[in-house]
Amino acid sequence: MARTVRFHEHGGPDVLRLEDVEVGEPGPGELLIRVDAIGLNRAEALFRSGHYIEPVKEFPARLGAEAAGVVEAVGADVTGFEVGRPVSVVPAFSMNDYGVYAERAIVPATAVVHRPEALDAVEGAAVWMPYLTAYGALVQVGGMRAGDTVVLTAASSSVGLAAIQIANRVGAVPIATTRTGAKKDALLKAGAAEVIVTDEEDIARRVLGLTDGRGADFVFDAVAGPGVVDLAKGVAPGGTLFLYGALSGQATPYPGFELGMPALNMRTYTVHETTADPERLRRAEAFVSSGLRTGAFRPVVDRTFGLDEIVEAHRYMEAGAQVGKIVVTVDH
Repeated sequence: MARTVRFHEHGGPDVLRLEDVEVGEPGPGELLIRVDAIGLNRAEALFRSGHYIEPVKEFPARLGAEAAGVVEAVGADVTGFEVGRPVSVVPAFSMNDYGVYAERAIVPATAVVHRPEALDAVEGAAVWMPYLTAYGALVQVGGMRAGDTVVLTAASSSVGLAAIQIANRVGAVPIATTRTGAKKDALLKAGAAEVIVTDEEDIARRVLGLTDGRGADFVFDAVAGPGVVDLAKGVAPGGTLFLYGALSGQATPYPGFELGMPALNMRTYTVHETTADPERLRRAEAFVSSGLRTGAFRPVVDRTFGLDEIVEAHRYMEAGAQVGKIVVTVDH
């Protein structure tokens, strides 16, 4: 048995329950992980509340797609992992099938990467989703390279901060946006070349001013909704506006028609595009591991909670005041 977070109906953080659940043994292609730390992601709040891109298939339902821990058992047909190995679980599966909000969890081996020795469990639960999301979209899909400019919304999120570091590592110019000035200094300290306070400044005008009128090569947007029209005004001809989240909760227009049909590429991206492709994941893992090894990448952890504080952790995540990753630790 293992203490496991489940929910029996859609709702707010209060629907989360910590229950004793039989874990069982890993099947073919699976690993049993002792979970030491869990990385929280917005997708889990959306799944819990019934607003995720994938509906809950049956209750009680589990949560969680990102964690760090140690291999406890290896299923048939699994190679490259042994008992006792420190690992991280990356988002590469449906939460209808697996969930890592637990003391111990069975996960597919294809969703597990070796944890670099320099990373403790908390850092190991804070790295992969943010860095794989930013690298997968901007570098693997977009081809971001030295000299490019990238505008980042929700820049104080774990993905936004990872994107700042990745842009700097490849020689691109990260421009962070934030709604108020409260997080401006933190974003500059995190490596942003410039910070645009959207409540006080016209974002398109500022981006054009920072790029000598050319516009940004990339916009990496976690908000979506009506604001994409203003973002699109600051994209260079032939540039790409990536949508990787929908924090606004509002319908998202296609701005190309409203702006007179500019040469605008607009595309959605989810981390599963990288994690579900073995070759893409291998290359992304190599890139992130290299950055961690050299110190170019430093996962930012805002706050930790205990597993028995999972309701409070979800409330904190929904408040949106964090800078970096929220991690839940598991005592054994």
